[in-house]
Amino acid sequence: MSTNTDLSLSSYDEGQGSKFIRKAKETPFVPIGMAGFAAIVAYGLYKLKSRGNTKMSIHLIHMRVAAQGFVVGAMTLGRFIRTFLKFLFLIDAFPYKAT
Repeated sequence: MSTNTDLSLSSYDEGQGSKFIRKAKETPFVPIGMAGFAAIVAYGLYKLKSRGNTKMSIHLIHMRVAAQGFVVGAMTLGRFIRTFLKFLFLIDAFPYKAT
């Protein structure tokens, strides 16, 4: 029976801040999507008071759809730009490689 309890995985060795920075370098449009998501939610919560006679559930659904659409759009745009630059111009748009 093995008594080796020294388990070291690289994903567990890094902190949350360094992991976020590494992921932002790998896929830079994800933080843009996250920032847009936060901005749309903040704007939706700000406009919550002046929603008129719209039901609360409808307002929240519209806010959620807009925020999710922004995130998906940012990720799709990032992927399109990366593919476009890689195959048409034969350059790597985001050359950072995780080790």
